[in-house]
Amino acid sequence: MSLVELTDLRNCMVGIPGATGLSAEQRKRLTIAVELVASPSIIFMDEPTTGLDARAAAIVMRTVRKTVDTGRTVVCTIHQPSIEIFESFDELLLMKRGGQLIYSGSLGPLSSNMIKYFEAIPGVPKINEGQIQQRGC
Repeated sequence: MSLVELTDLRNCMVGIPGATGLSAEQRKRLTIAVELVASPSIIFMDEPTTGLDARAAAIVMRTVRKTVDTGRTVVCTIHQPSIEIFESFDELLLMKRGGQLIYSGSLGPLSSNMIKYFEAIPGVPKINEGQIQQRGC
């Protein structure tokens, strides 16, 4: 319960979505907690942040990070993540329509490994310092 930050809600009813009980973000964290009971070495999460606002998505991703920090492998599918969520991942498998692999590997600090990979492709413009600073880096 503490890993998924639900200790304060341990005596609450799950309830009916949108009416009573846990919020959508709390339900997602509860789902992660239920999966962790079996102590799996790998966990697959299909779009764990979908339908959540930025604050709730950040809380869920913090839970995912804490799960990884316990030594488990977590595989997530994510569509259109914020930069904060994107950079919370260690590795990326990027595919285009049709399943063709575009990038696979470590992101590196501030996505530097991925940026170097794409900048090495002829015709891909380099990211200048101003663009990196605009990201808050």
